[in-house]
Amino acid sequence: MARLEINRSGEMEVFVRVVEQEGFSAAARTLRMTPSAVSKLVARLEARLGARLVHRNTRGFQLTSEGCVFYERSVQVLAELEAAERGVTSHDAPSGRVRVNTNVPYGTHVLLPQVPAFQARYPGIRLDIGLTDQVVDLLEDRADVAIRAGPLKSSNLIARKLGETRFHVVGSPAYLKREGTPRTVANLEKHNRLGFSYARSAQHWSFVERGAPVSIPCVGNVQVSDGEAVRHLALAGAGLARLPVFMVRDDLQAGRLVTVLEDRNPGDTEAFHAVFLDPARQLPARIRAFLDYFGEVGLG
Repeated sequence: MARLEINRSGEMEVFVRVVEQEGFSAAARTLRMTPSAVSKLVARLEARLGARLVHRNTRGFQLTSEGCVFYERSVQVLAELEAAERGVTSHDAPSGRVRVNTNVPYGTHVLLPQVPAFQARYPGIRLDIGLTDQVVDLLEDRADVAIRAGPLKSSNLIARKLGETRFHVVGSPAYLKREGTPRTVANLEKHNRLGFSYARSAQHWSFVERGAPVSIPCVGNVQVSDGEAVRHLALAGAGLARLPVFMVRDDLQAGRLVTVLEDRNPGDTEAFHAVFLDPARQLPARIRAFLDYFGEVGLG
């Protein structure tokens, strides 16, 4: 009976995560455990098996031959276990809470407008949405998924691309009537260029003039913390803004904003990714449903 009380699949999952994350601390972060707890669990596993699985040293660890065999078999067993559970529960619709952290532009123009359609498809899923243009720690924020724009830094997070977008430099008709429409990049020196107050934002606007790339600093008398605030300032006639297409498409069609220097637009793009902690094969159905749905939606 004592043998049945051992959570062998749980031990396997922790050991596999240690190997795949190449360390106890990295594995602990993705498992939401402490490094000491992960280390003790692996030690108990070795004691129960009567075999050394890893060699620990100050530079990390190295799998023993027994550890390699146990890792390969554990991966197979966990995959078979997941397949067995999925076969039993596949008829059940995904349910539960998905906590999402997203930047303000994506949340305002893509995610929130799609919530009713998402709810209609997955009525059992509850969305908990936080909007901020600051990068959050998924563990500290207890988020399941975060939406991030631009290049991703190297990390233990898994990323799934949701799409990419081009940019327009835009201004309101009232602003352009008052200040004039720039015809060259040099003309922008006379214009108020609305920018962002956080350090990771682009501090230059890129163009192509006479076949050569040029850039101009984003300098103006107003800086704000998120893209949606910049859009509202542009709509109010406070200055020019460089914003993603999906944010200003409706404004351009309605005539509330007008593109400037479009003939000098280099066509550069910015990617949007959903990042999350768990490898795809271990994702709960509710999170996989969210990623699949918004992967299909893209950036509109």
